[in-house]
Amino acid sequence: DWFRSCGVTSVAMESTGVYWIPAFEILEQHGFDVILVNARYAKNVPGRKTDVSDAGWLRQLHSYGLLRGSFRPAAEIATLRAYMRQRERLIEYAAAHIQHMQKALMEMNLQLHHVVSDITGATRMRIIRAIVSGERDPDVLASFRDVRCHASVETIRAALVGNDRDEHVQAKMADCDRRLEAAVAVLTVKTHGVVAPLPKARVKRKQVNAPSFDIRAALHGVLGVDLTQIHGLGPSLALKLVAECGTDLNAWPSAKHFTSWLCLAPGNKISGGKLLSSRTRRSSSRAAALLRLAAVTIGRSDTALGAFYRRLSSRVGKQKAVTATARKIAVLFYNTLRFGMTYHDPGAAAYDARHRSRVLANLQRRARSLGYALAPAPEAADVS
Repeated sequence: DWFRSCGVTSVAMESTGVYWIPAFEILEQHGFDVILVNARYAKNVPGRKTDVSDAGWLRQLHSYGLLRGSFRPAAEIATLRAYMRQRERLIEYAAAHIQHMQKALMEMNLQLHHVVSDITGATRMRIIRAIVSGERDPDVLASFRDVRCHASVETIRAALVGNDRDEHVQAKMADCDRRLEAAVAVLTVKTHGVVAPLPKARVKRKQVNAPSFDIRAALHGVLGVDLTQIHGLGPSLALKLVAECGTDLNAWPSAKHFTSWLCLAPGNKISGGKLLSSRTRRSSSRAAALLRLAAVTIGRSDTALGAFYRRLSSRVGKQKAVTATARKIAVLFYNTLRFGMTYHDPGAAAYDARHRSRVLANLQRRARSLGYALAPAPEAADVS
């Protein structure tokens, strides 16, 4: 209504994610001539860095007729396209779940794919639903054969004799949580000696999508140490790291070997005595990805690791800072599990003071080597 009172007839909008869709549709329904502009074509002039200046620049270009609108179909076609894209997305999700089902059958050594061609067919879905329900008898499973199936009951029965283990079938997330808790409880039985009391939790807020049982107490009973005292490691992340790396890190003689296995250490390429590259190797390790995620999270905290991340990020960039911080967290994780180290965070202020004293000591040493002596500036001396 305000646009109409101002005499506006045409509107230019910048396509940013999905935020433009409701405004575009409402303006179009009210009869305005709306064009959608690709941001790449409207930001060729430097100095337009705020939303207000961007809007003014778009208005000026649009008034001159210099903006080219992106393709946007009519409302009915847009609805049809939305349904088609949603259907394709559902097909992709279904394909991923079918692959998970196939993987679980292979882990159980059930060679059902050799006798039944379609995993989503009548015979195979009946058998899979029966397996999920707890049925393991090959004769009973083979009796679910559809009359149109080419394979005989005997052939299907032979393919259903496999290696059945409980962890191969997970029907629901709640079932998975119960089995996770039971698996951790089995590890607890294997521990020996007196376990120190569980320290006070750093963060009391429950994590989103976390398992339904008390992970922190369960892991403390297994390890004898509280991994969540390390900043950046929450209960869920600690459980994932333990699941990836185990409770015994004796396979790596030192923390350097452990970080090298994670591809978080420099990969030096030396030829003829000359360092060609020290870029870290690419890795598909889940543990390394989890540690990088913890490094990104801790970069905003008022901790020593957070101060280290911010200092390195301003000097060499965020990508290298994430790798370096992830390596530090990996070293703390290794020392805690391997040697029972208890981590105490000194704080960002203590880290900055220590870094400053180290920089001053290096400068004084270099000055002495050149025959000079450093002295504080008068104003700095007064402040001190």
